[in-house]
Amino acid sequence: MTQVDVRKKILEANEAAAARLRTAFRDAGTLVVNIISSPGSGKTTLLEGTIRKMKDRFRLGGLDGDIATERDAERLRKAGIPARQILTGGACHLDARQIVSALDDEGEQFAGLDILFIENVGNLICPTSYDLGEDFKVALLSVTEGDDKPFKYPAIFSKAEVTVITKTDLLPFVEFDLGAVRSELATLRPGGTVFEVSSKTGAGLDAWCAGLEERLSGKRARPADLKG
Repeated sequence: MTQVDVRKKILEANEAAAARLRTAFRDAGTLVVNIISSPGSGKTTLLEGTIRKMKDRFRLGGLDGDIATERDAERLRKAGIPARQILTGGACHLDARQIVSALDDEGEQFAGLDILFIENVGNLICPTSYDLGEDFKVALLSVTEGDDKPFKYPAIFSKAEVTVITKTDLLPFVEFDLGAVRSELATLRPGGTVFEVSSKTGAGLDAWCAGLEERLSGKRARPADLKG
């Protein structure tokens, strides 16, 4: 009996779709950010704060993955950017083919974006293996989750070029060793970038947004033969 590695075939199809997306995003000069975290870490709230600071100078868009409801996309639209909800019907991650389909459906609304935010399904494991044609992954870790997450979920924190520690306004009220977390992150992703942010107070949002602007400028400044 011949055994078929179904997961391998799925990942191969995903990689092919991701490669097409990456080429299209490169040609459009769009920075694509894949945001991954456990549920409740503050992905949508971070994006709302980001939109408030950047929407007057940049054209932003959002794709939101969830098992059910349109709530996250509705929040981003209310904040002032085009947003599309992708319902996975139970799957714990987005894949590149879903991104292709969503962008095809939206057409001109998502054309010519400066930055596209992909808010992945809330999960620290499943989304890690799926390339969505993004420029980089961002892992969120809220201080309310505890300081043991990086070494417990090493795959995502080693693949994420950027980690955002969220809800820092709650640090005085929870047990969270910020130094230990930074040390673990440096071990898993040497040279990675870490931002400390409170979307409630606004602390750290300027640095986070400046980092996005720097990466957008860097992408657009690269010679064509070095892109991709």
